[in-house]
Amino acid sequence: MKLFSLGPDAGYFLKAALVGLLVGGLATVFHSGVEFLFAQYASLRTSLGTGFLPYAVSIAISGAGVAAAFVLVQRVAPEAAGSGIQEIEGAMEDKRPLHWSRVLIVKFFGGLLALGSGLVLGREGPTIHMGAMTAEAFSRSQGLSPSDHKGLLAAGAAAGLAAAFNAPLAAILFIVEETRRQFPFGYRTYMAVIIASIVSAAVTVQLTHIGPPLLVKVTYVPVWSFALLAGLGILLGALGVFFNWVLIAVMDLFQKIPSRFRWLPALAVGGVTGALLIAFPAATTGGEDLVHKLVTSHYGVLALVLLTLLRFSGVLFSYASGVPGGIFAPMLSIATCAGLAFGTATGEILPSVDDDFRVACAIAAMGGFFAASVRAPLVGVVLVMELTGAYALIMPVLVTCTTASLTAHHLGGRPIYEQLLERTLRLSGASPDTTPESTPVQLGTREG
Repeated sequence: MKLFSLGPDAGYFLKAALVGLLVGGLATVFHSGVEFLFAQYASLRTSLGTGFLPYAVSIAISGAGVAAAFVLVQRVAPEAAGSGIQEIEGAMEDKRPLHWSRVLIVKFFGGLLALGSGLVLGREGPTIHMGAMTAEAFSRSQGLSPSDHKGLLAAGAAAGLAAAFNAPLAAILFIVEETRRQFPFGYRTYMAVIIASIVSAAVTVQLTHIGPPLLVKVTYVPVWSFALLAGLGILLGALGVFFNWVLIAVMDLFQKIPSRFRWLPALAVGGVTGALLIAFPAATTGGEDLVHKLVTSHYGVLALVLLTLLRFSGVLFSYASGVPGGIFAPMLSIATCAGLAFGTATGEILPSVDDDFRVACAIAAMGGFFAASVRAPLVGVVLVMELTGAYALIMPVLVTCTTASLTAHHLGGRPIYEQLLERTLRLSGASPDTTPESTPVQLGTREG
């Protein structure tokens, strides 16, 4: 009978599966809520016709929505600002508190307000944080050991990422690469992450019937073009380092504003977003829908560079405003714009470069920019593959992600969530662990 026994780990794996089930359902409700609110908002803007009135209404609604999200965060759960990934890592290091009930409430409703207002933020941040808090709520009554508790926390976070992008493998690798210092690796905890990610993604697919969200049809590109893609990786490596630095700088700048006036930047960012929703909608929202549109269209180099700058600036101020939201999706859209600009410019210089190379640059850039900023190159590769279904381009994406990560390392850049965690601990009066990373592409180093 032992052949049919699941052993003592069965109960823990069942908990992980239940976490995946709950997170998949919660994430789907959250995503549907964001889409519903934004659709109603878009319908209202359209119904107002043209002229000054739609601008005034859009500025007022987005400004009020973002300001309300900020006030909700500050009054109820300050740790719910941003993506929350650094909070999860801090909790796994026993340096940050876990107030699961208030974070769930604020992340859900604050995220609806912020993302529904059109900010350049991604839905994956709230779902990852809510996933971890769902796991925390479930584990509170289970009497788990510290290791099993942290493993279930990581499983909830992975389930949130899997649900956000329908990317379970990238979610599993994210735990491996991003939280490798904090995550208590073991058979039980690792399998729990895998189980939760699979179940969460399965629930999301069943409820939404959505396949790869950014599906792109591509063919192979010649090997000689890998040198050009490596050059693109170098540029993205520098861009990733700059992005991390300026994001922290803008957040610190907003932090210097007296506390009673900190709602004003949120109001201003929301107002500008409201105007852009009418004047230049491509510069707003997380950009998940924009990526596919850009790849299948043929924008000029200058238009792509302008869009890169606008979305780059948009995510900086949106994230620094202090409302719930992630940076993964905006980073993918920024990278798509930059990659298409590179591919289009290359095609104008080298007539032998065809449209397939332009598309390859866009897809490779998504992984490269992610690898440079987050310093998780394997996650960057797999995430792009799962999002686009462009498995024929796995070698070009590997080349770009590798060169981008190496460039960021040699420029002295540090992983964004490591910097965000240290900033959070510094502001809370705790002592951050400033142990520098040594080799960003190897397991066992500090990058969290």
